[in-house]
Order: sequence, then C-alpha cells, then structure tokens
Amino acid sequence: MAQLAGVSIKTVSNVINGYPHIRPATRERVEAAVAELGYTPNLTARNLRAGRSGAITLALPDMGLAYFAELAAQVIEAAEAAGLIVQLEHTGGDRDRELELLRSPRRQSSDGLIFSPLGMSQDDAPALDVPYPLVLLGERIFDGPADHVTMRNQDAARAATEYLLASGRRRIAIIGAHEGEVIGSAGLRFAGYRAALEGAGLQVDPALVGYTGQWHRANGAETMRALLRSGVDFDAVFGLNDTLALGAVRVLLEAGLRIPDDVAVVGFDDIEEVRYSVPSLTSVHPGQDWIARTAVETLIARLASHGRGQRPTPVTRLADFSIVERESAPRG
Repeated sequence: MAQLAGVSIKTVSNVINGYPHIRPATRERVEAAVAELGYTPNLTARNLRAGRSGAITLALPDMGLAYFAELAAQVIEAAEAAGLIVQLEHTGGDRDRELELLRSPRRQSSDGLIFSPLGMSQDDAPALDVPYPLVLLGERIFDGPADHVTMRNQDAARAATEYLLASGRRRIAIIGAHEGEVIGSAGLRFAGYRAALEGAGLQVDPALVGYTGQWHRANGAETMRALLRSGVDFDAVFGLNDTLALGAVRVLLEAGLRIPDDVAVVGFDDIEEVRYSVPSLTSVHPGQDWIARTAVETLIARLASHGRGQRPTPVTRLADFSIVERESAPRG
C-alpha cells in the first residue's frame, strides 16, 4: 500500500489512524491506495496494541420499557460510529445485581461502562468509585465519583404541568408517583409538578396523585381506573412517562371520555410510539438522543486519558428538553 501511494509505511499508518497533520494531497493518495487494494483495518489488533478490547458495556434496568430500548439503540449507533461495539447488561433495576455488575469480572471484557442504575440509591455512591471509565445515567445518584449525563427531570415536569395550566386545566392528575421518593425520576418529576401548581396558586390534591410501582402501560391503566372509580374530578392527566400515559389514555377512552375535550393528557419521554397513538400523545422530549451521544463521547474521552495516572474531576452534563405538542393536549 505504501509503495502504491508513494509514501512511507508510517505515513500510511498516520492516515489510517486519523492523524490530522497530513497534507491533503498525501492523504488523497493514501486513501486512493486503500480503496484500490480494498484494505480493512484490523481493529482487533489495533485495540490489543492499545491494551483495549474495543467494546464498552451499557447496563440498563428495564429493556421492556420503550425509553430504555430506544436509548440502547442510540448508544449503539453512537458507539459504532466511533468504532466500538456495545455489550448490553440488563439489571432488572435490582440493587444487588447493579452492585455486582460494578465489580464483576464479566465487565472486564469491555473497556468502560455506561450505567443507568435504578435499585441503587444515593447511599451507594461510593460503589461508583471504580478503576475503569464509568459514565452514570439516570437520577438515582448525584455528585458521585463518576461522570454523569442526565436530564432536567424537575424542570421538564414543571414545564409540562405549566403547559397544562396555560391551556386552562386546573385539576391535573398525576400518574406514576412513588411515595416518599425524593431523588429519582418519580421524585424529581413530582417535585416539578408540585412547583408548577404552587406557582399558579394551587395546592397538590392528594386525591389526584396516582401512585404506581413500575411504569408500564398496565400500571397506568390500573391507576386511571382507580381514579375514575374514586369519583374525583380532573380535567388533565400528567403521566410521569409515556407508557403510563398511554395506559391511562386507553382507560379514559373506554370510559367514554373525550381527549382532549374532557381530559388533556401529557406524557414524558417522547418515545416513538406516541407519535402514532390515537390520539397522538403530547410529551416531554427529554433530550434522550443527546444523552446517548454525550454518554458515549464522555466515555471515549475518559478512555483516552485512562491509564495516564490522572483522575479527572467528574463532570455532570444535563440535556435540554422540549414539549412536543400533539393531539392529546393542544396548546390552549
């Protein structure tokens, strides 16, 4: 290849490995030689020389939820663009499994970990002090010893509730709350809901708070049936994720209520399905695609500096959000 391009072997290596300080004409000759010979870089050999596997691990709590399935696909896409493969770990949101994963020899087959815990809590933050690159997702642990890429849960939930208030709704039920939770998606989103109501001079009505365990359609449907049986008056529903909201929509329609005329519904996560539901669901887009790309970019940056005897200060990066208006809750 070097002979065909009329350059040194070192120059060919620099071009293939993306070294920036190559004259354009030289780069073009080498790339033409690569194309003519049909050369494919041996990534395995390259990674072995660098002491890496070329793989990263993505650990998620619930692949049955569309949000996490879509997040996994986006992480895989971003990693593949960087020449990395992704190993998936499903923890089930179980604290013991999450802690075991952090110190498991199995994880050593990859170079770093993108980790979204659900069973762990703030008290488990010291367990994140691991000897390999780690990027934390989610809202279970803050200010830990690892880089953290997450969403603005409280701000986004407040904006969603204010959106409903601005459309004239005053009796807003919430589905998906967790009793006593402060840190975590449910706790933070409930705090945003409460802040919006209080900002409008309203108080949280306990009768309008629907508590659930998991955040699946069945939970949303069951909680909505309980609200209807209670006879409590409401004119809007805020589901703390889209699947809860979709379960609630089904029950509302079965009860003969019109959406959005009788009840407006807003979800959270903006999963693909809500664009095609009937009615299509207004939802908070929490920046999931940005979170996936940024998590991979952050891990790659840590991989580049890993092993140099330096321990960079952990950083926290927050995604922007937006409210996507659809049929279930048009603007007032």
